[in-house]
Amino acid sequence: MNSNVNFQELETDRLHLRWLVDADWPMIRYLRSDKEVNKFVKRKSAETKEKALAFIAMTINDINHGQLYQWCISTKSSPTMIGNICLWNFSQDYKTAEMGYDLSPEFQGQGIMNEAMKAVLCFGFNTLHLDKIEAFTNYQMKAPKDCC
Repeated sequence: MNSNVNFQELETDRLHLRWLVDADWPMIRYLRSDKEVNKFVKRKSAETKEKALAFIAMTINDINHGQLYQWCISTKSSPTMIGNICLWNFSQDYKTAEMGYDLSPEFQGQGIMNEAMKAVLCFGFNTLHLDKIEAFTNYQMKAPKDCC
């Protein structure tokens, strides 16, 4: 990973994409353990405070070692975590990355992830100078009723 670029917090009209902190453990536990949130995602659960804090520590370590960029999503009106978004799985030549994201269901359908994704895509292409950013979705997911 390009060690010349340090982690940067990002802002949009409504959102603050910030550093993950230990106080975010309840939302990490929820997002990584809730069956509905994870029905299309295969990943390690964090069903306890200890596991959520261990995930946060591992994430911060990976950020510090240039293996990923992960932002906690919060609104500008509240620092409470409502989701997260990351760039990870960088190619060896550092030209391609994968984007991952999740959002608490109570905040879905409001364009929040779309807004966060645009900020991260701009960061990836303009700051990290990536050529390609990929996101993999599950073919079983259905478009919302109000889509298209």
